Amino acid sequence: MLAVLFFGYFYYSRQGQLSIEKQKQHIQDSIDRLNPKTDNNLGKINSIQADSSLKLASSGSFLQDSSAKEQLISVQNQVLKITFTTKGGQPKIVELKKFKTFDHKPLILQDGTFNKISYPINTGLNQTAQTGDLFFNTRPVTEMPDGTQVLSFTLLNAEGQKIEHQYILKTAEYMLDFNVNLLGADKLVTQNTLNLTWQVKVPQVERDETYEKLQSHISYVKEGDYDFDNLGSGNDKKFDKPLDWITVKQQFFATAIVPKNRFQSAEIKWEVPQDTSTHINALATTNGRINIANGSLANIPIQLYYGPSDYTILKSYGNQMHNIVPLGSGIFAFVKYINRGFVMPVFNFMAGKIASFGLVIALLTIIIRLLISPLTYQSYLSGAKMKLLKPEIDSLKLKFGEDKQAFGMEQMKLFKSAGVNPLGGCIPALLQIPIFFALYNFFNSNIALRGQSFLWAKDLSAYDSIYDLPFNIPFYGAHISLFTILAVVTSLLISLYGMANMQDNSNPVMKYMPFIFPVILLGVFNKLPSALTWYYTVSNVITLVIQFVIQKYIINHEKILAQLQENKKKPRVKNKWQERIEAMQDSNKKLQSMHQKNAQQKNVQQKNVKKTK
Repeated sequence: MLAVLFFGYFYYSRQGQLSIEKQKQHIQDSIDRLNPKTDNNLGKINSIQADSSLKLASSGSFLQDSSAKEQLISVQNQVLKITFTTKGGQPKIVELKKFKTFDHKPLILQDGTFNKISYPINTGLNQTAQTGDLFFNTRPVTEMPDGTQVLSFTLLNAEGQKIEHQYILKTAEYMLDFNVNLLGADKLVTQNTLNLTWQVKVPQVERDETYEKLQSHISYVKEGDYDFDNLGSGNDKKFDKPLDWITVKQQFFATAIVPKNRFQSAEIKWEVPQDTSTHINALATTNGRINIANGSLANIPIQLYYGPSDYTILKSYGNQMHNIVPLGSGIFAFVKYINRGFVMPVFNFMAGKIASFGLVIALLTIIIRLLISPLTYQSYLSGAKMKLLKPEIDSLKLKFGEDKQAFGMEQMKLFKSAGVNPLGGCIPALLQIPIFFALYNFFNSNIALRGQSFLWAKDLSAYDSIYDLPFNIPFYGAHISLFTILAVVTSLLISLYGMANMQDNSNPVMKYMPFIFPVILLGVFNKLPSALTWYYTVSNVITLVIQFVIQKYIINHEKILAQLQENKKKPRVKNKWQERIEAMQDSNKKLQSMHQKNAQQKNVQQKNVKKTK
């Protein structure tokens, strides 16, 4: 019912918005008809020329040659290929060499169409220019004995002021060192503050763009505490306190800026294009302020990260960047410690020994189920006890009829005397929920699964599809995931088996419950990574086997029944809390009987009055 109300609300709200937009467009069209038409192409040319002239004029003492052309310089190591540009002295194109997009194309994390690093400098009296618009000079790349490569861009003026952008790329590293060196800093910047603009584009690199957006977010460390915001439909955020770093994190990749001296304050704005044909998940712009020391010389050390959201790699930097890997957050933040302390080490150990990640997941599932088997046994044992007490509970129902309160009291007395905890089957099951949520987060964020195939699944980090539908089914999708179907079917078998062993299956509503949950899973799981649905399938099969073995070969029902009868013979010792509860129950009984007597007396009096009349 809630879902129907929400969908109805959104539908009618959207209709209202469309009506307002049509009305605004109608008004705008009427205004446009009255205004003279202009040549848009000519306007664009004039705008570009005016903008170029303005930039040249604003460069002041850093006057640029109007014929200056952009030059590109490539630097690469084992994992990164970065193409720098002399315009702005900054990275333009970034390629991750060890990864491909979902359609096996080179993974270009930044393509130069939006990404930018720039800051304003004073170029003359009441004149400023953005470094991103100025052409720097460059020298050949210097390679150190250990393989580290250094690339420098410089900008000079006639007054002896100098700006240097120095980039240091180490071997097999995703982190790029970026040093801004200023000579004449007291004149180049105002109030000892570098106002840095950092622009990032988030391209689509996974097959399911919608799911990729759900797994993407803006991350940051503010005053030493990690936090993040989901992409949503776009937003903006202002920070008045120091920031250690800001990261634009995709499902499996990240782009980050890490000022060594921190942003003293910052603001970030991100947009999420609604047009999916652009294959752009988000556009983010950060404006951060970095304090620099007094004096003519200034060094502003910054780091730029272009790489995978790999927990081990990010952990090595020691700046909390490993928190961008979503191993547990929100009310279930505690499950990240299960992932970090147990699931991840065991998974990585087996992955180093076994080539097939599907088999690794199956073995991991078996290990986890064996570890929680004592809880599973206690749950089934409690269920068996409750089932053995069913005949006596049925007798109590017949005895007390509609008096639910009396029935409940006697039922609790029966449980107490037999030594049975009615929640004994629920508590062990609840204790297993954190395990499920831990694995849910682990399989969603583990980049090691990306591109790994198993059986018919081509990529364990994405949904498997045995058939792509020519249409979209609401709540389900436009494909058929076989692992999801197997998970749903095994869940249904578990539910049916559990219903057959319930102590009370007379409730007509409960007869439909085994079918409701699997149907919900069918819609929810269809878009989830095949690693997760494969794990759930294996876990369900193990559950069915364990249920059968425990019920048929381990639990001795006759022995349990004898123990229950023996418990009833033991003297019952009441504690003070139980005595108070029973006293309150007796008091309630007396009050109810008094109310009933008063009601009967009133009825008799009313009848006598009627007879007298």
